[in-house]
Amino acid sequence: MEKQLHLNLLASRPPMAGGFQSGSKMKMGPGRKRDFSPLPWSQYFETMEDIVVENENASAYFIILSISISLTTVNIFRIYCSGSHGPVLLLLHGGGHSALSWAVFTAIIYSRINCRVVAMDLRAHGRLQDTASFYFCTWDIGKVVEALYGDNPPPIMLIGHSMGGAIAVHTATANHIPSLLGLCVIDVVEGTAMDALNSMQNFLRSRPKTFRSLENAIEWSVKSGQIRNIESARVSMGGQVKKCVWALSSLQFFPWVSNKESSKKRAKEDDQETKKESIFTWRVELSKTEKYWEGWFKGLSALFLTTPVPKLLLLAGIDRLDKDLTIGQMQGKFQMQVLPQCGHAVHEDAPEKVADALATFMVRHKFTEFKEGYLW
Repeated sequence: MEKQLHLNLLASRPPMAGGFQSGSKMKMGPGRKRDFSPLPWSQYFETMEDIVVENENASAYFIILSISISLTTVNIFRIYCSGSHGPVLLLLHGGGHSALSWAVFTAIIYSRINCRVVAMDLRAHGRLQDTASFYFCTWDIGKVVEALYGDNPPPIMLIGHSMGGAIAVHTATANHIPSLLGLCVIDVVEGTAMDALNSMQNFLRSRPKTFRSLENAIEWSVKSGQIRNIESARVSMGGQVKKCVWALSSLQFFPWVSNKESSKKRAKEDDQETKKESIFTWRVELSKTEKYWEGWFKGLSALFLTTPVPKLLLLAGIDRLDKDLTIGQMQGKFQMQVLPQCGHAVHEDAPEKVADALATFMVRHKFTEFKEGYLW
């Protein structure tokens, strides 16, 4: 039971017997080797951009590309975008993940409805992570929106998964997005999240600390059940792991070799072997964010229920509902849909189902329309 609870925050439940989700586009026949090679972001998004904004003590935003920028006074957020018309779907990823976790979903939803998509790397995450700052504030989301659209932003649908879902709720209630249309939260519930916090560190320690290659990390993510859709794993794991800089030098691994000549020979041999493997590790040390965990999730259900916009809650299982949300759902305060046979990364495991649920929700509320020619 304890293991099941902490998986709600980060990892998926164990893989189903008999293989991967039917939603995966990489089902292989008997005797064929699965392809775990990485896929490029450009296969799913139209553009990539780095947004630079002043830190939380500043009062303005700016977009600039200059090597003279001091990283102590600004924050840089990488965003991936598609589309130029219609409402904006602003996508916030879960803890330890990156904007690339939305890649496959983005390609599907963009083919369904008239919309624009913006997926952003949250603070301390993604390829531009600042490891000195793990505090995730709603200010970040508002400033990125301001940097993109100025004082007159288009209608925005805020969508968040796990930790990103918590940030989405706090952002909505703080009114950092004045043009907010609606709110969608994916597989995060206050009750189960708070229960899981005590065992989260044990879970993080149980993960591999390093991988021989990016392909090896992708393979682990699929076989462990963290991501059940192999296509999504191939594009999103590059945002979760990075090559270790220290792995290129083997001298530090053998400090006990005293003879100078044998030391040089051993270093050369081991350096060649290390370079072959190109060790990868996690981009984000999630254990260092522990002091923020309670603040992300405490009071989340009440905030979600009081947000004055149409709301959609997508869950991997009905067992994730807590008391407040159960009552709110019976009172019709939000729409809920359960997507069974998914792990915690619902939008990666079943991107088509999530896209269909969100598209239907937005069309029903007249936020947008289905694209011409799309049969639903």
